[in-house]
Amino acid sequence: MSFSFDTKNELCKLPVQKLCCARAEAYGILLYCNTFSTTEVRIITENPQFAARLPKLFQRAFALRFDRQPGPAEERAYGASGGPEGGTGKLIFQITERKKLDHIINLLGYDPRQNLVLHINFALLEEECCRASFLRGVFFAGGSITDPLKRYHLELATSHLQASRELEVLLRENGFPPKSITRNSSFITYFKQSDQIEDFLTLIGAPVAAMKIMSAKMEKDLRNSVNRRLNCDSANLDKAVEAAQEHLEAIRQLQNAGLLEQLPDKLQYTAALRLENPELTLSELAETFDPPVTKSCLNHRLRKLMELAKGL
Repeated sequence: MSFSFDTKNELCKLPVQKLCCARAEAYGILLYCNTFSTTEVRIITENPQFAARLPKLFQRAFALRFDRQPGPAEERAYGASGGPEGGTGKLIFQITERKKLDHIINLLGYDPRQNLVLHINFALLEEECCRASFLRGVFFAGGSITDPLKRYHLELATSHLQASRELEVLLRENGFPPKSITRNSSFITYFKQSDQIEDFLTLIGAPVAAMKIMSAKMEKDLRNSVNRRLNCDSANLDKAVEAAQEHLEAIRQLQNAGLLEQLPDKLQYTAALRLENPELTLSELAETFDPPVTKSCLNHRLRKLMELAKGL
């Protein structure tokens, strides 16, 4: 199952209780579902858990039943098939009876006698719990979220421009500054920041999904940190090998010129240890001295040898 599917399943476990919140959630679904007009409500889903939630939600929100909805056997068969891959078709909910449609439109603050221009009635979303429920409904009907192990992306898609614009205003008022684009005939509101997606999911009632995003982010950060460390260690090792080769070349030049034996004992001792241990770093080489010397002291002696070789 996809991350979106699992997230919506988590949201479906939330109870349908307060009338105001049930109506706000149903409102979000209607604005972002397949069809909401004065002649029809059509909601199409591929999620059996959401399909089981819809009748209870609309009964609580509007005290009505769908004119058309999948039967229990159809929902069970679809769920057992594992979703759309099973090839049993999508689950469709529909209202076409004029009296029911007028009732819904009237309760949402529109005028059934006028053309239905869909926009958000903010009077229904004055309470914080209702705003969260409304956004949950929007996500149910028009939302999708990418697996956070791949990338961070949550989007909310509708075919209603005004509703999309006002949703962006609502999100900004609640501390979620989204971005927006138009894709084909859909208006998309989206987030790409992991912390914004986490906070949004927590607000609408999916803390488990939010925690999974946090875990995915920590895993990515740890992996990137390890990679950076390995790259850094590799670069340091390359530098150490290159420096050791320069030391060896300088010492051999001094040997070939017959000058090494004329140098002070400390420099001769340093040259001998470097020739014996070409693979050691400066810190490791300094520890082989008897008595031990500091890395700074060893570096000074090796630089002296290289300067002498360069003078040749």
